[in-house]
Amino acid sequence: MKTLGILALSIGIFTASCTAVTPGTPAQQLYGQLQSAVDSHRFYFGHHDDPAYGRDWRYVEGNSDVKTLAGAYPGMMSWDMGMIEVDSANNLDGVPFAFMASEIVKQHERGGVSTISWHPLNPVTGGNSWDTSASPLQLMQDNPAVGDTLAVWVDRVADFIGSLRDQNGKRVPVIFRPWHENSGSWFWWGSAYRDDQQYTDLWKLTRERFDAKGIDNVLWAYSPDKDIDREQYLATYPGDEYVDILACDIYHFDGENGVADFRRRVDSQFPYIVEEAARRGKLAAFAETGLEGITMPEWYTEVLLPVMKRYPLAYVCVWRNANINENPKHYYVPYKGHAAEADFVKFASDPAVILVK
Repeated sequence: MKTLGILALSIGIFTASCTAVTPGTPAQQLYGQLQSAVDSHRFYFGHHDDPAYGRDWRYVEGNSDVKTLAGAYPGMMSWDMGMIEVDSANNLDGVPFAFMASEIVKQHERGGVSTISWHPLNPVTGGNSWDTSASPLQLMQDNPAVGDTLAVWVDRVADFIGSLRDQNGKRVPVIFRPWHENSGSWFWWGSAYRDDQQYTDLWKLTRERFDAKGIDNVLWAYSPDKDIDREQYLATYPGDEYVDILACDIYHFDGENGVADFRRRVDSQFPYIVEEAARRGKLAAFAETGLEGITMPEWYTEVLLPVMKRYPLAYVCVWRNANINENPKHYYVPYKGHAAEADFVKFASDPAVILVK
């Protein structure tokens, strides 16, 4: 598959400094907002699907497991585009895209930030993102239909993001984190199912489709997974003109027994991520993390907060609180009566943590 991105370069959307953000756009305003947080030694705290559902509720107007404990919404709301590629009304976790759009606008009006990931179906098999029985990126060169399908799918995400408007009709800026955790091999775009060039070509195709539509309200976040060194991280880095935020996903596993491993992983990756971000004029962030079930009562203040104070990161996002009837152990923010409740309130009240009302 040939290298893409020529169209985007030819229409002059990139500045001479190789930044991916066009001056004066909603994206640039969001970049400034995040940079201001870093400059003041603060960070946005994020939670996935926060106002959609929680441990014992679904779609209650104004509700939030974070707000119930901390008295304010998370500074960052996280959402996923999975299933929009096939024009579904709801995403892979059943969240209506119309609801999502409304909440992104509300979050913007509060002064908060929204980030969007994407778990698309496998365009060859029709299975989910974890279906690795076929390798679309390896098949694209000999089967142009795969690339055509992906182009249509990317366009649908671009149209959704481009449609996000405030009450004055101005586009609402968001962070878009496509093709994440690419250093692992659990997604069909993962390392075992393509080479480095095929991955960067996929990223450039995605960016090219957005740019062709004039989508100017996106910051692009590049976020591989854990246990990789600088060389591996940069091997699939699309390029400074395609990325605004350098990040990674590192989860904490095995409770107390896993603290040392989590800290080792964090401290082996964030030093070079922060260094590369600064050298390239980019932001750095902790795109996805958490301890499932929060089995350590003081995880937020003793494990997560020190990480965020040690590195100049614009934000951190933990994953969702699945409804207890759906998945009893799958939650990342404590709820009323949980052993970690008091510790989370202490974390949320720290001056470094940005929540919004």
